[in-house]
Amino acid sequence: MLKELGSLLNEKEIILPDRQKQQLISYVNLLDKWNKTYNLTSVHDPQQILIRHIMDSIVIKPYLQGSRFIDVGSGAGLPGIPLAIVCPDAHFTLLDSLGKRVRFLRQVQHELKITNIEPIQSRVKSFIANPLFDGVISRAFASLQDMLSWCHHLVNKQHEGRFYALKGLKPNDELANLPAGITTELIVKLQIPNLPEARHLVILK
Repeated sequence: MLKELGSLLNEKEIILPDRQKQQLISYVNLLDKWNKTYNLTSVHDPQQILIRHIMDSIVIKPYLQGSRFIDVGSGAGLPGIPLAIVCPDAHFTLLDSLGKRVRFLRQVQHELKITNIEPIQSRVKSFIANPLFDGVISRAFASLQDMLSWCHHLVNKQHEGRFYALKGLKPNDELANLPAGITTELIVKLQIPNLPEARHLVILK
């Protein structure tokens, strides 16, 4: 699996230290192990987890601005855990409302010795951020409208905090109906090696 990861990283010209590569592989193994009883992801093949979850997460690293992020609806820790591994100088709060998922996230934190994540069990609308975040990240979490409505209180508006939405197809209808005061800063068509489906990153301010 390490060889497969290396091949995927090379294709995207991503250079990672060996320790980070090993942490990503260990995370895939834990996800595969816990998935059998916790049903954390519909992807069961570890090779596909590398493509659909690991690569799909870390390709957005170049677009993140700031040092404090919250991954809302984190689920199995996606994209927060892969991003925390490849961005060791940033901090990621992993927020999910389901206890079994948060238990898994804490197990990953413990076994992989990841010091820059904080798993928290809470509903996003009732979570109070102190201090506020530079970026709110969501992956397959909700529509842009719901994301903005539920998460507006989490972002540091005074310091140009951003919303990062990982989408499949470009959400044209959602983009056409953004609320007042929200602008589209960037839309990136993401290229994931060996993944035929469309992927887009939408960045809002």
